[in-house]
Amino acid sequence: MRAMPTTVTAVIALLLLTACGGEGGGDGAKDDAKQKQEIKACSVAKVSPEVGPASEAPAAGDTGEVPVDLVNQGPACVLDGFPEVSLVAAGGEPVALTPTDGATAQKLTLTEGGSASFTVTYVRGPEGAGLSLDAKTLEIGLPGGSDTREFPWSYGPVANQGEGAGAADATVSAFQRAGD
Repeated sequence: MRAMPTTVTAVIALLLLTACGGEGGGDGAKDDAKQKQEIKACSVAKVSPEVGPASEAPAAGDTGEVPVDLVNQGPACVLDGFPEVSLVAAGGEPVALTPTDGATAQKLTLTEGGSASFTVTYVRGPEGAGLSLDAKTLEIGLPGGSDTREFPWSYGPVANQGEGAGAADATVSAFQRAGD
C-alpha cells in the first residue's frame, strides 16, 4: 500500500509537466507566427560599430589588434559569415582583409540591444612609398549586407603581404558574442 502514494505523486507530476510543456507556453498562433518570421541579415545601418581602443603596433614588423564592437539598435538580425573589412589608402581601392588562419565563422543572432565583436589583426609596415599600404580608412561591412561604414585608420602603415602592393598583412577574426 505504501507504493500507492509514490505512484500517485509521480503520475500527478507527469501530468503537470505534460500540461506545461507546450511549444512556448503561450498563444500557439503567435508562437507559430514568430517561428515563421524570417530574421534578416544585420546591416551597419542598424548595428552600430565602434572601433578601438586598439593595441597599436609600435614599430615596423610588430603586430597590432583593433577590436570592433557591434551593438544591434534594431530588430533581431543574423550575422552569418565573416565581417567584410577593407583597408583603404588615400585615393586608393579598398584592400579586402582575409579571415584569420584557423578561424571558423559562426551564425549569431543579435536581439535588439545584443552585441558581438571581432578583431582586425595587422602587421605594421615600414614608412615609405610602395613598402606598405598607407591605410587611411577602415571600411566595415556585414555579411549579407551591401552598406559599409568608414572609420579613420590611425595605426600607421600596414605591411604588404608577399611581393608588392595589393594585399595587406592584416586579417579579420570571426564574430564573437559579447556581453550577456
